[in-house]
Amino acid sequence: MIRYRTVKKEAAAETEFQRSRFIGYIAHAASREAAEDYVRRIRTEHRQATHCVPAYIVGEKMELMWTSDDGEPQGTSGPPILQMLEREGLTNVVCVVVRYYGGTKLGTGGLVRAYTQTAKEALEAAGIREVRERTILTVHVPYAILGKLQNLEGEQPFTIGEIVYGEDVKITLQFETRYLERIEGVLSDLNNGMPRVLERRDLLF
Repeated sequence: MIRYRTVKKEAAAETEFQRSRFIGYIAHAASREAAEDYVRRIRTEHRQATHCVPAYIVGEKMELMWTSDDGEPQGTSGPPILQMLEREGLTNVVCVVVRYYGGTKLGTGGLVRAYTQTAKEALEAAGIREVRERTILTVHVPYAILGKLQNLEGEQPFTIGEIVYGEDVKITLQFETRYLERIEGVLSDLNNGMPRVLERRDLLF
């Protein structure tokens, strides 16, 4: 199950519009505090910039959205960045576009295009990933079914992780959480009953 979409990695992109230099920065941010820390960092790195325009969306259901024009004409910089992130269905993401004024006014439409394009190029450099629920299940199984499990790895929606050999086998399976009942059924069928579960961890990947 996809929980949300966000960026794969932190990235930056630089471009120029009518002699003004624009640098877009984008990163994952799991909380408002993380997003604001990132904005402060970029502003500190670009103290001489004319504008540092931030936008972020936080929460699995995009509960918090915030932006600022940072001195640019109202609605020409921050809101277009935020709208672009929202259109892409992204959350837990922060973007800052830095501008060094080059002496030529861009006008309202020019500013919207410049900030939107710079943010989009940063996003393209970062890439998009889908965050899904995954389960890591560690069970004890008899040696008799180990080979059968290994043969099923390509057919069933799980991957085999660590295998520890002892009196029986401790094996770790990884899969999307939505397949939990299916994997438990496979294990029960092979083992004539659900094997002993040593550990279950539910994570986001």
